[in-house]
Amino acid sequence: MPPKDPLQFLTTARVAIVAGKGGVGKTTVTAVLARAAILSGLRVLVVELDGKPTLAELLPGVEVQHISASAALAEYLDTHGLSRVAKRLATSGIIDVVATASPGIDDIVVLGKIKQLERSGQYDLVVVDGPAAGHAITFLLAAKGLLSTVRGGPIATQATDVAAMLADPSRCQVVLVTLPEATPVNEVVETAYALEDRVGVHLAPVVVNAVDDGAQLPAEAAPEGSALRQAAEFRNARRALHAAECARLGVELALPQVHLPAVAGAVLDAVAVDRLAATWALEAGSA
Repeated sequence: MPPKDPLQFLTTARVAIVAGKGGVGKTTVTAVLARAAILSGLRVLVVELDGKPTLAELLPGVEVQHISASAALAEYLDTHGLSRVAKRLATSGIIDVVATASPGIDDIVVLGKIKQLERSGQYDLVVVDGPAAGHAITFLLAAKGLLSTVRGGPIATQATDVAAMLADPSRCQVVLVTLPEATPVNEVVETAYALEDRVGVHLAPVVVNAVDDGAQLPAEAAPEGSALRQAAEFRNARRALHAAECARLGVELALPQVHLPAVAGAVLDAVAVDRLAATWALEAGSA
């Protein structure tokens, strides 16, 4: 069921990590969450991890920062008095190998950078366009994994600090994204239980993207067999499917839902993001 205030969870944590299977609109939801939070008066930073320029295009005028494992590792070495080593590794290309060869190191330095941004006090909310749902589990498990193998030193300290951030719902929440369709709903339920059981993070309301939740159209008013009637019947069937899947999600996963309406057109642009965010902000103001 949708919460009374769709943005309430954005003001209860300083980091929101958005995760979802490919194709469900994870980046779109990241952009809408960020814009809605800004409309609510929050100081927002958006973090992208995959290197695509999509978020900058969807959020003109909003601060967007890209974090890569290699850059985060270089910064980590630099802040720990190893700037000369970092520069040599970067120029030789070895730093990219180090960042990906050691299990969990790449994820922990990225999470460590997010933790640093969260602690800086410059932002009320850091919205992270996180990895796809499958990688999200290993990404968020990195701290626990390293703590089970590394007993001391700066890496263990970093992992401890990251684990503390992830476990504190006032600091970090995970926003799962799905579509109102059978397979995405099954996947988001599985991911949610895995994150709660294995990682121990706090889950924010699930965002159901591209929901067609309008009233049933009077298809019978159009001539039988006409294109208009067929279009209305198709739209009614889709609306019924979406309603059924949202209801099933509510039964199988005891989390509130926030719905984003379907947007007409093949490409989502900044104008559409602003319109969706304004709808959320309006709902929050009237709650």
